[in-house]
Amino acid sequence: MKKIVRIEGMKCMHCAQSVQKALEALENVKDAKVDLDKKTAKVSMDAEISDEIIKNAVKEAGFEVISIEKAKSIFG
Repeated sequence: MKKIVRIEGMKCMHCAQSVQKALEALENVKDAKVDLDKKTAKVSMDAEISDEIIKNAVKEAGFEVISIEKAKSIFG
């Protein structure tokens, strides 16, 4: 299961790494891939994580979540 998180405020690779570290510290997160240019993070999870928990982790890292959506599966 994956979610795409749109994030405002990231300006450099250090910012992106801070967001990645905050997201990967959450329980049930397998990994997080942050794209600085697109201002997004793709979060892969073992189990559902509420949007509120994701928002709080990003906020604590110093950034703002604009939106969260479930990633579309190529398998339908």
